Amino acid sequence: MNWITNFVRPTINSLFSRREVPENLWTKCPECGTMLFHRELADNLNVCTNCDHHLAFSPRKRFEALFDNGVFTEIKVPEPIADPLHFKDQKRYPDRLKAAQKATGEKEAMLVAEGEMNRTPIVAAAQDFAFMGGSMSMYVGNAIIAGAERAVKLKRPFVIFTAAGGARMQEGILALMQMPRTTIAVEMLKEARLPYIVVLTHPTTGGVTASYAMLGDVHLAEPNALIGFAGARVIEQTIREKLPEGFQRSEYLLDHGMIDRVTHRKALKDELTRIIRMMMGLPPAVKADLPAPDKVPAAETEPKSGNPEKSGKKDG
Repeated sequence: MNWITNFVRPTINSLFSRREVPENLWTKCPECGTMLFHRELADNLNVCTNCDHHLAFSPRKRFEALFDNGVFTEIKVPEPIADPLHFKDQKRYPDRLKAAQKATGEKEAMLVAEGEMNRTPIVAAAQDFAFMGGSMSMYVGNAIIAGAERAVKLKRPFVIFTAAGGARMQEGILALMQMPRTTIAVEMLKEARLPYIVVLTHPTTGGVTASYAMLGDVHLAEPNALIGFAGARVIEQTIREKLPEGFQRSEYLLDHGMIDRVTHRKALKDELTRIIRMMMGLPPAVKADLPAPDKVPAAETEPKSGNPEKSGKKDG
């Protein structure tokens, strides 16, 4: 009995027992409900392979896809005052920051970097909605200013990817003051005659939409992204009318002249390259390099007849 109990039964149970699969291997599409394998989803730039819905894309992963060979250099952002209002609701503000940093692996809600995109040098910034809703904080304001100053210094265009729920309430009026600060940063770029291009991603709302998200020279948007200032329900209650279908989505804003183009995430890199190179007066981007010609040995390149004097042949 001991042999059966201790060896045979555990072996059978191990063969027929259900193996637990880690939860992070699959992602459910919020649009169509399809379960997407994490590797397949990552290879498709976090776009659903079934319905083409654009899922959230972290700034670091976005930059790896945007910059050539995924190589970029982060730009240092000045540190703001930590917890300036000593704000506390259900949790202390520093505790919320630590939780967001642990969940995302990032220091704050915006990442700023420089590099080359199809051999076109740019400075780029991207917001992370997973970090406290991508809320606009003093750090985010400092990040945009740091990116704009770096772009002016290097004479490069500035590209920003927005994704935010508005200003960060834990910083109160100090967060709202980032609206005029970032507006001044955009003016610096325009005075330097450098392109400022905004890519609106899902969602972009609140004070971000009311400031730097709508001040670009060119506005692109990912498909079906929610873009607006106030929420649709608040607007309906205010005007007491039913809003049209698709209101505040990328396609609706394109039809009504609020943005310039809706671009699929896979085509975004080439689209940005074309726009930037036209605005900067540069030639079209190089799509690919031709292979180097095969090196021919020097002996094969010499004339076969050689030197007439050495061969013994004379004229006449």
